[in-house]
Amino acid sequence: MFKKVVLFLSLVIAVAASWQCNKSSSACTPVAPQAEETAILQYISSANMTAVKDESGLYYEIQQEGSGGAPNLNSQIFIKYSGTMTNGTQFDSQNDPTKTGWALRTLIPGWQIAIPKIKKGGKIKMVVPSALAYGCTAYGNIPANSILVFDVELVDFY
Repeated sequence: MFKKVVLFLSLVIAVAASWQCNKSSSACTPVAPQAEETAILQYISSANMTAVKDESGLYYEIQQEGSGGAPNLNSQIFIKYSGTMTNGTQFDSQNDPTKTGWALRTLIPGWQIAIPKIKKGGKIKMVVPSALAYGCTAYGNIPANSILVFDVELVDFY
């Protein structure tokens, strides 16, 4: 439980820090999604994904659409997920949706873009450019400017 609370708070802090980096710090240099395109496409090919590119630079594959309505930024989402780096190193996962229940607007931009593309019961795999993840801020064992891969199942939302 403590790990998940720390993850949630860290997600909020990382988004705020990333925004701050973009605005005022010359030491923090985020990488534009276009600059990571080759690495993202190599990962997608090696993972045999049939991914779609969003205008933001996020790549995603809807594995199961789900049914009913879709969440929005004001929704509280209950999910199962795993997060890995493109080298396959897993940095987090959660199989108990009752330990989530996060406001979508407080999560990384990649999730804010991808999660509303599915409905309750839906599953999505996303390849998130570093600028839509933690940007130029290292987070735990995730280095700064890391492309991240998430498998997410939207169990419920309110």
